[in-house]
Amino acid sequence: MSQKFQAGDYLIFQLESGYGLLRILAIDEAQGERIWHLAAYNELFFDVDSADAAIENPASLTVNYPHIALTTRAFESTQVARMKNEPLEPDELNALEAWKRNPNAQISDRSVRLMLGLR
Repeated sequence: MSQKFQAGDYLIFQLESGYGLLRILAIDEAQGERIWHLAAYNELFFDVDSADAAIENPASLTVNYPHIALTTRAFESTQVARMKNEPLEPDELNALEAWKRNPNAQISDRSVRLMLGLR
């Protein structure tokens, strides 16, 4: 993967009819494998400029999934591009912290699009 992603990155991904947004909450290592922790937003955009304008006013975005844990294979199966990096607010990490405390926490090997029910 040619891009260097980090916590706080807003990521855009393309759908047939537009674009969606994700946010990296954290990137962990477990047993030599990366785990990608993402939040996914409800909003879909017709173009990149609309998505860019939305992340300039993040209060306008609504969270669909506050936390999704993915394998690297699952993360890389959906092509994304980094839009912007902003520090994460503590409340954005609540679902991630709850996942970490869960002894049965799941890590998905399904693409983010499949997780969100999008094609």
